[in-house]
Amino acid sequence: MFPSFLPTTVSQLTEPTSIALAQSIKQIDITTPLSTQPIPTTYVHQGSGGTPLLLIHGFDSSVLEFRRILPLLAVHHQTWAVDLFAFGFTDRPTGIPLSKTTIKTHLYYSWKTLINQPVILVGASMGGAAAIDFTLTYPEVVQKLVLIDSAGLTGSSPLGKLIFPPLDYLATEFLRNPRVRHSISRTAYKNKQLASLDAQLCAALHLEKSSWSQALIAFTKSGGYSAFIFKQLSQILQPTLILWGDSDKILGIGDANKFKRAIPQSQLIWIKDCGHIPHLEQPQISAQHILDFNRR
Repeated sequence: MFPSFLPTTVSQLTEPTSIALAQSIKQIDITTPLSTQPIPTTYVHQGSGGTPLLLIHGFDSSVLEFRRILPLLAVHHQTWAVDLFAFGFTDRPTGIPLSKTTIKTHLYYSWKTLINQPVILVGASMGGAAAIDFTLTYPEVVQKLVLIDSAGLTGSSPLGKLIFPPLDYLATEFLRNPRVRHSISRTAYKNKQLASLDAQLCAALHLEKSSWSQALIAFTKSGGYSAFIFKQLSQILQPTLILWGDSDKILGIGDANKFKRAIPQSQLIWIKDCGHIPHLEQPQISAQHILDFNRR
């Protein structure tokens, strides 16, 4: 059975990993200083023991992004994935501005409510930028950091140029178009066969939330995650693993070495024959690198 807060189209999922993760999504009310009302927040928790792993998804995505890697990590660690504020299936109550600050605050109180002990923080794409920002603000929470084809060096989303009336609505409707999303999905993978109908559905389920377009517009107008400067990255003292697909066509490959040079205790591992999303395209290899890193 699928949770009732997911759209009914979730029943169209076909891949076992997608079905299993969707069935395991839970929802909890998170109390934060952002509002007098708690924020209904969606998350997944699997596994037990070891230092908790906390997985942070990318732009316009959800916890379903970790459907292939999370079960592999959960064999050895308690593993969590949380939908960021106003992303995925987590709510955005009216009256709360959407910015990297509100995302970070909500994530902190989600961590405090659900986990409340130091974690190994794993961020993919925009989730990497969110993880960096979180680590710099709450260093006591993060024991180690893992960045997977991370944003954070190239500035805000190019959508920002289109987010003004009436183009803000048109820009989000363009991004909603199934053909556009399929094209983005194919670009993200090196192996185009992985951009399946199931993968497209996983990437689009959260679009059925009534607040999706408004949230996307608000986040982009806020500036999103602007580029971190070298001085900021040099303040990350936690051991950091950088995983990067050697055929990334979304962010390219140049930022991988820039992160490696900027973050003091970091190591870079290239994932061969892989695009922008190693956790989906090469989940076994990516999981093994993360587990090996955590044992050190």
